[in-house]
Amino acid sequence: VPLACRGRYPSESGPLQQPYIYRVGLAVRFSGFGGPGESVLISDGGLATELEARGHDLSDPLWSARLLADAPHEIAAVHAAYFRAGATIATTASYQASFQGFAARGIDRRAATVLLRRSVELARAARDEAGAAGLIAASVGPYGAALADGSEYRGRYGLSVAALTRWHRPRLETLADAGADVLACETVPDVDEAEALVDLVRSVGTPAWLSYTIDGTRTRAGQPLADAFAVAAGVPEIVAIGVNCCAPDDVAPAVALAAAVGKPVIVYPNSGERWDGRAWTGAVRFSAELAAQWAAAGARIIGGCCRVGPADIAELASELSPSL
Repeated sequence: VPLACRGRYPSESGPLQQPYIYRVGLAVRFSGFGGPGESVLISDGGLATELEARGHDLSDPLWSARLLADAPHEIAAVHAAYFRAGATIATTASYQASFQGFAARGIDRRAATVLLRRSVELARAARDEAGAAGLIAASVGPYGAALADGSEYRGRYGLSVAALTRWHRPRLETLADAGADVLACETVPDVDEAEALVDLVRSVGTPAWLSYTIDGTRTRAGQPLADAFAVAAGVPEIVAIGVNCCAPDDVAPAVALAAAVGKPVIVYPNSGERWDGRAWTGAVRFSAELAAQWAAAGARIIGGCCRVGPADIAELASELSPSL
C-alpha cells in the first residue's frame, strides 16, 4: 500500500515532479499539479453509463454496484478501456453501494464487505493488466445515491452531520482499508454532507478528493460554492476539490471558486445531456476543446461523468496530457 494511503507523506519542502510521483506511488498528493503550464491528470469517464452502453440493465437500487456480484468482469473491462484510452485514474463501482443497500438484496455484512473490497480489486487488476501507472479512486457516493431516488441532486436530507457521519463511516473505512490510492468523495450536494465526509477522511487518514454536484455557482442544496469549498481548507487529507456530475457549462466558474482554496482542482462533468426520467435528451457539450479551457483556468485533474465514454477520454488525453 502506498505510504500516502497510511497518512505518511514525503517532505513538502519542494514540489514533487510527476515522474517521481508515479514511480513511488504518491500521485495521490497531486503535488506536481499546481502551476501554469504543468500537465493535467486525466481521470476516467462514466462507469455506469458505459456499462449501460455495453448493454447492461442497471435499473436497480445498487446501480453499477449490482455487477460487483453479478458480472465483475464487465466492470473490469470498462476500467481497462479507460486506461487504454489514456486515463490515469480509475473510479471504482462503489458509488451507489452501501451496507444498507446490499442488505436489502439479502447480502449480509460480511459478503457486502467482500463486494466493496472487490470494487477496488477490479480497478487495480485492470490497471495492472493495462500496464498503466494509474491511481485507484474508491468512489464514496452521497447518502442520497443509496436512496436511489435522485436525492443526491437535491441534498437537504433532513439528517444531522452526526447522522451522516455514522452512515458513511462503515463504507468509507472499508474502502480505505481495501487499499485505494485515494477516496473520491463525489457528487456531494450539500455542505452538511461534505462536513461529515471531511471529518471521516481526517479520522482515517486516507487521502481524498471532495467534489460537489452543482447548479450554477451553488451546490444542489443551494449553498454558495465558495462556502462549500471552504470546508476543505486547511485539511491536508483533502488533496483536491472540485465538481462533477454537472453541466459542462457550469465548470469554468466553479474552477475559479475552487482554486481560491489553494488545492488542486478536479472537474469531471456530464456530457451535457439530461436524463428526463425515461431517456437522455439534449445536446452533448463535453469536448476536449472545452476541457482545455478548464485546464487553462486552473483545473489539474480532468475527466468525465455520466455519458462521457472511453472515446471522449482518449480525446482528452490527446489534447491535455503529454506522454509520461
